[in-house]
Amino acid sequence: MTQAEYTEIENYMLSQMQDSSHDKHHIYRVLNSALDIANYVEIEDIDVLIAACLLHDIGREKQFSNPELCHAQIGSEMAYEYLLSRQWTAKKSAHVKECISCHRYRGNNKPQSLEAKILFDADKLDVSGAMGIARTLMYKAQVAGPLYILDEDGEIIIDAKNTESTSFFQEYNYKLKNVYDSLYTERAKEIAIKRQKTAADFYDGLFAEISDNYEYGRAKLREVLHR
Repeated sequence: MTQAEYTEIENYMLSQMQDSSHDKHHIYRVLNSALDIANYVEIEDIDVLIAACLLHDIGREKQFSNPELCHAQIGSEMAYEYLLSRQWTAKKSAHVKECISCHRYRGNNKPQSLEAKILFDADKLDVSGAMGIARTLMYKAQVAGPLYILDEDGEIIIDAKNTESTSFFQEYNYKLKNVYDSLYTERAKEIAIKRQKTAADFYDGLFAEISDNYEYGRAKLREVLHR
């Protein structure tokens, strides 16, 4: 891939990115991680990997406008049509499409090619560690999602299976703490394990602070109200 080809794809990506937690910097971090991982394996087509990294989230805006859509599927189609219009071969364009279509954590479409596995891992590394915490909190704020939800007994709900709710604590237990087990490449696992404790410590500390606050507050409120 030449610099001119890279810049052309990059500019198309930039024209599509509107999401603050899935912005151009997320794209660049994913690309950087993918290139790191690719250095440890025998990759078939580095051009496919670069294009897939640059274009993997171009369907986000359409999903944001219509939550019933899957940005991975929409984005893969957009990328395929775009690359064909730039005189990429149907084979290479379809390979990029495959990579993008299966990069999502939520989904049954698992990556098959090495390039697709590298994109998946690079994307998941960006929800690991401190970065994963920061981006998740940004996204929850963007969609007006709560930090936590209490059950009828006043306890924080952490059940990751409760897909009706979208609190930070639920997202952590559904995705952020489990993403480390979903990685395909050894290099990604090596990077992720260094970040895991940072995320866990933040979650545990925040959970303890909120729990202690409510435990003390409820006890004092009962005491005051029963005087």
